[in-house]
Amino acid sequence: MSRYLIGRVGQALLVLWGAYSITYFILYLLPGDTLAIMLSAAGMEVDSLSPEDLARAQAYYGLDKGIFEQYFSLLWNAVQGDFGQSLSLNRPVNQLLVERLPQTLSLAGLAIVLSMIGGIGLAYLTAYVRWQPLKVALARLPSLGFSVPVFWMGLLLIQVFAFSLGWFPATGSRGFDSLILPAVTLAIPSAAVYAQVLQRGFQGVWQEPYIATAYAKGLSRWQVQARHGFKNAALPILTLIGLQVGNTVSGAVLVETIFARNGVGRLAQEAVLRQDIPVVLAIVAVSAAAFVLVNLVVDLLYPYLDPRIAHTPKVS
Repeated sequence: MSRYLIGRVGQALLVLWGAYSITYFILYLLPGDTLAIMLSAAGMEVDSLSPEDLARAQAYYGLDKGIFEQYFSLLWNAVQGDFGQSLSLNRPVNQLLVERLPQTLSLAGLAIVLSMIGGIGLAYLTAYVRWQPLKVALARLPSLGFSVPVFWMGLLLIQVFAFSLGWFPATGSRGFDSLILPAVTLAIPSAAVYAQVLQRGFQGVWQEPYIATAYAKGLSRWQVQARHGFKNAALPILTLIGLQVGNTVSGAVLVETIFARNGVGRLAQEAVLRQDIPVVLAIVAVSAAAFVLVNLVVDLLYPYLDPRIAHTPKVS
């Protein structure tokens, strides 16, 4: 078991390093000069600076170093938990993350809960219903859920529930009410994936011999589905939870922009536009860490939920 844990932790560290490194070199290769973009945002031009002032500004932000020298310097500081200074906001990156992270965590957390409730509930209802027209209609809802663009769904929810009905605010980050519409927008694609996978899982489970045995013992359809069908059909959901964490983080960039929320996603979008490399790298590192941590927990839980995995015979 310890050998397995060491291997999984090693893979997690490799993923973190890969995500950090690839992001750095992609940002470095983007067209445009970082210092020029920073000065333009402040209402200044590079040509307005003297060569001496320009050299001092580049040295202050570490932009006078080579690509690999900057990379290893940023990487070494990141390993120690220091993501440096924001180039565009001139503030410590860690401070920006502390301010913005709670907003994104609350959004992502609520979205994950809503997606699981909605997806599992829809799949459960689809498996239980016997009237064929309704069953077919429910089975087709997941395809609609993840085929509709997230930005379009967000705008539709704003139009209906904010402007027409006035139930929730259209934008902002204050109060629980402002969290509902963005969380629902972010939850719909994940809920659709959960529902589709679980629907297929239920279809396979109903053909298993132990289902017939459960019916023979006098259990009702509801009891069979709850006690025997759901546990086995839901195993793939565990893997999907790990994958959907990454989708939730990436989706937060778009959703927070649509709903004007001051979270990490919106900070990432602003940092990319300004080529604020330290901020983008910090967000990528935090997002990748959350992704690998959730997937590591999922891998460790699998043997406990399915004993067949833990007792798989080794091939000699």
